[in-house]
Amino acid sequence: MNTSPRLLVIGRCGQVAQALTERAASRGVPLLALGRETFDLASFTDLPEAAHAFQPTAVINAAAYTAVDKAEERREDAFAVNARGAGRLAEAVRALSLPFLHISTDYVYDGAKPAPYVETDPTGPLGVYGASKLAGEEEVIAAHPQALIFRTAWVYSPFGGNFVKTMLRLAATKDRLTVVDDQIGSPTSAFDIADALIAVARAIGHEGMKGRAGVYHLAGAGETTWCGFARTIFDISKSVAGPGIPVEPIATEQYPTPARRPANSRLDCGKLEDAFSLTLPHWRDSLKPVVTRLVEETVPQA
Repeated sequence: MNTSPRLLVIGRCGQVAQALTERAASRGVPLLALGRETFDLASFTDLPEAAHAFQPTAVINAAAYTAVDKAEERREDAFAVNARGAGRLAEAVRALSLPFLHISTDYVYDGAKPAPYVETDPTGPLGVYGASKLAGEEEVIAAHPQALIFRTAWVYSPFGGNFVKTMLRLAATKDRLTVVDDQIGSPTSAFDIADALIAVARAIGHEGMKGRAGVYHLAGAGETTWCGFARTIFDISKSVAGPGIPVEPIATEQYPTPARRPANSRLDCGKLEDAFSLTLPHWRDSLKPVVTRLVEETVPQA
């Protein structure tokens, strides 16, 4: 029996979409990624013919409105993509009798819990982005009750915009940085997310759903603060002849932003391990190859 999935990915330029494309190619997994120019999640009415012709075995929604601060002023844009668009996509996927894997976020929580969150904890988003993603989860489950939803956090990669790339860019022009040290979470490599999603798609293609529909946490092992994350980025960067500068800790209140961030973004991933025998690597282990790649791509080699 051929258990290799054929993945239709909604989203093409985001971190997870690009990581999925790269990982699928290296594993010989057929993948078709649809970008906004081909498939606009905010306004579509049906999947394009190219998606049907591809004959996927699973659909992954890696498209989202992720401008957390901008969403505070552009609520309609965020909900159009993250909520209504996600729900319509789930409905279209259900009509094809296909598995649907949807990516969500730690921002559905308020961050007040003193321990890592489990999937059954009460939600309470602090801003528009989190509210739109939570509404998307609800619309996805209503439209496709067998959907799998993966909440992740602090995503980084060599692609797009993210904290790792920002730190390395700033280190090239500044002598020191101040970074928030009272928000805690688990940095998560987009490559690890991609590996897990491919593994899940393969598992359900081979074994069926087996009662595994629902919400899962999907984040790197271990935890740190944004300040600790930045310091580790620079330690790795300096070890491979990249930039590195001192980082001083500050409190959240010293770095105000339009949208509030959860103080605690730690996600307990035990449910994922139990259901799919999947545990993501420690964030430090996954960070090194990403930082090394970024340094090699930007620092002239002798």
